Amino acid sequence: MPEDVRQFYERRPYPTPFTSLDEHRDLYRNPERRRALFHLAWPTEPMRAQQEILVAGCGTSQAARYALREPEARVTGIDISETSLRHTRDLQQNYGLTNLELHTLAIENARDLGRTFDQVVATGVLHHLPDPDLGLRALRDVLNPQGAMHLMVYAPYGRAGIYMMQEYCRLLGLGTSDEDLRDLAATLEALPGDHPIAGVMRGAKDFRHPDALADALLHPLDRAYSVPQLYVWLDRCGMAFGRWVEQAPYLPQCGAVGKMKHAGRLAALPGPEQHAAVELIRGTMVRHNLIAYRDDRAGASQPIAFSGDRWRSYVPIALPWTVCVRERLPPGSVGVLINRAHQFTDLLLYLDAFDERLFTAIDGKRSVAEILQKAGVAADLEGRAVNLFERLWQYDQVVFDASRDRPASIPNAPSEA
Repeated sequence: MPEDVRQFYERRPYPTPFTSLDEHRDLYRNPERRRALFHLAWPTEPMRAQQEILVAGCGTSQAARYALREPEARVTGIDISETSLRHTRDLQQNYGLTNLELHTLAIENARDLGRTFDQVVATGVLHHLPDPDLGLRALRDVLNPQGAMHLMVYAPYGRAGIYMMQEYCRLLGLGTSDEDLRDLAATLEALPGDHPIAGVMRGAKDFRHPDALADALLHPLDRAYSVPQLYVWLDRCGMAFGRWVEQAPYLPQCGAVGKMKHAGRLAALPGPEQHAAVELIRGTMVRHNLIAYRDDRAGASQPIAFSGDRWRSYVPIALPWTVCVRERLPPGSVGVLINRAHQFTDLLLYLDAFDERLFTAIDGKRSVAEILQKAGVAADLEGRAVNLFERLWQYDQVVFDASRDRPASIPNAPSEA
């Protein structure tokens, strides 16, 4: 890791340090939130609390948040910034996080830990490395063969305004002093409303904070990946794409894209090309958030499917961060499901009375087959019911616990301790 990047984070630690994790702790008192996140990464595995988790480039609080929400896991955080780690250590002490250990270590040197991990988290960091391939390969080497990796990297098209303003800052020789950041913030406020950066400023909660502004516009290293570039990068580094954390924005069946004239042609493309095309249609994605696996992992990277009868054993888990709105609905609808994590406002899933009867029967315990039985779904309506569960999954309203359908033995499964 170059010295200028380390020095940047020593001067301007990011994300902005937290002094309290009480709100985060309260969120994860709901066990279904942790369960949903587990099955997002491992749909066919039984829920496990005791895991080895590596948070790579943990910043000021991310490793502490993982340790707080996963008290039975052993969490390791690494970062090159002592300032960031000091903020994390403060949280560790304040919340008694005995399951957290921290190391001053570059991602490229992750093998020096001498351990492997069930889960590796690297969000918002690999795109700042001088050689992202080197960093991703190092993380792959410390990921258990059946482990999962949570990645987030920048996307290019929605960040066009950011890259314009980065070049502007370079031309003016702006630095990260308080005065330069105040003047830069004032300049951004004076930009016309149709400037390409305006949408990013509206969508980012902390964009006007000095540390966030520095990270976005003055970082010494920053690159972005289109969907095709992302797939090639994963393959080059021995990784396989699993799923998008929020997949509806990438699917041609979902939202306004599914109503376009080209919807049929889009749906006929292979999955990676569908995702690439929809990225271009949407045009304003600023990041890609995904689950990936080692390319030598046993089993399918995306095992959820609705052909055949395997879906009968899937247990749907409603995502706790989705809401059902029952007001101002079009005729024939009794509710509309909204995932609050979605960036795009067209990703609404309308329910009629039949759909609602099935959706309200989801309790995180019953399988799809048991839900159909409880709801008294006749044989001639089974196809319609299965279509609903597939759409709930596509629209990020549910994840599935498919462990009942899991083979009796999978080699190299993640550790239980």
